[in-house]
Amino acid sequence: MTIAIAAATFDPDGVVPPAGNFIGGVHVAGQGAAMSVLRPSDRRVYCDMATASVDQVAEAAERAWQAFHRSGWATAAPRDRIRVMRRWADLVEADVVNLARLEAVGSTRPIAEAVAWDVPTTAECIRFFSEFADKSGGEIGATRHDNLGLILNQPYGVIGAIAPWNFPLVMACWKIAPALAAGNAVVLKPSEMTPFSVVRLAELAIEAGLPAGMLNIVQGDGRTVGDAIVRHPRIAKITFTGSTRTGAAIMAASAESGIKPVTLELGGKSPQIVFADAPDIARTAATVARAISGNAGQVCVAGSRLIVERRVADEMIDRIGKAFEALKPGATWQDGTTLSPIISDGQCDRIDGIVRRAVAEGATVVTGGGRATAPQDGAFYRPTILTDVAAEGEAVRAEIFGPVLTVQTFTDEEEALSLADHPDYGLAAGVHTGDLARALRAVRRLEAGTVWVNRYGRSGDFILPTGGFKRSGIGRDLGRQAYEANLHSKTALIDFGDSV
Repeated sequence: MTIAIAAATFDPDGVVPPAGNFIGGVHVAGQGAAMSVLRPSDRRVYCDMATASVDQVAEAAERAWQAFHRSGWATAAPRDRIRVMRRWADLVEADVVNLARLEAVGSTRPIAEAVAWDVPTTAECIRFFSEFADKSGGEIGATRHDNLGLILNQPYGVIGAIAPWNFPLVMACWKIAPALAAGNAVVLKPSEMTPFSVVRLAELAIEAGLPAGMLNIVQGDGRTVGDAIVRHPRIAKITFTGSTRTGAAIMAASAESGIKPVTLELGGKSPQIVFADAPDIARTAATVARAISGNAGQVCVAGSRLIVERRVADEMIDRIGKAFEALKPGATWQDGTTLSPIISDGQCDRIDGIVRRAVAEGATVVTGGGRATAPQDGAFYRPTILTDVAAEGEAVRAEIFGPVLTVQTFTDEEEALSLADHPDYGLAAGVHTGDLARALRAVRRLEAGTVWVNRYGRSGDFILPTGGFKRSGIGRDLGRQAYEANLHSKTALIDFGDSV
């Protein structure tokens, strides 16, 4: 089912967020610290929320564990789980206006993009993973003729999920959908900066027929609520998307509290390599510009390093600069906004600090730099191109998480690939060339979990996994790998020969 809805400007004051915590199938008042939630577009408080206490995290984990063992979800016929998840996806699509407004008002996602991409993608993600429920079984091992060796796949029980703020609905669903399809229960903590759209997602899951307790939402920060999720003994596996530093802390905490597996999608500093033989230089420039300006650069896989062959560098920089200048900053609830706000003042200041320090070290600002003026009082940053950057400088090495593109030039393929290599990160990379052999060499050589050729960014093909090399993470989201990561195997060996 596909529902076409035109995006339209709306009044953010008319959007009433749901209650924050959702435990055991009902809304629960938080017993933890009070927290004010700001709208990034104008920095106004739009909700004061009581976060979950550590005891409430424990309650959510217990409710999830009980639901896993007693609700029948994990032991139901796989097609029955599929039917519920399909109904859920249909309800998500039907609720597109409400979900998109919740997503837009409280995050960096413009309403037009939330309607056209975020909500439909969330629904399709649910459908995609639901179909694995009856298509991914165990194996029969090769054993002696009078033995039967079975390798059985079983759900872990309760999955602890911690989702980021940059794509609140979509990234949460990457974690929820495969876990539920595999038969697990979930305790999810969304970012405290974007807490509400996933609560509506959970409401719709219950309406679709998901048993109460199978999906629980607890609100709060990482130090308290996130840490409580990671350490709780009822939670058997952790999945997290966020910074490399936090990912490392989660690995340590999960080991200290009982050795549980983790899936981590972490930071990135992804290169976009442009050779002079790129098939269409105008199209390539537009692709490079979108890859760093989309969501104002607040994307883990943002193509933040342009590595361009010298003879086309000037043309590329000029075209990208014009694309940047055409972007329109504005509130996420206004149709026509093409440059998102930065999530917070603190993050905007951090971006600007990195740019200023790069300039002090000798970099040149070709376009952008500094805060953008917008009709609202939000934290907007002008899309920025930095040339003459030091290869070892902060702007080239650090994940800025904003609309800042550094430019480095090369003369041959070996130099391009050498510049593309990053000592810490390996999440994604882009290669633009008309030479197939060169493209394949680059795909083999680049240390990145995803390499795009003559494009940059994911397609609607959920079967393709995503994840990182090096400090960009371990494990994979999306694809069969994400579903199978929510199962662990058990071996059974049956002897049916005559007794000796």
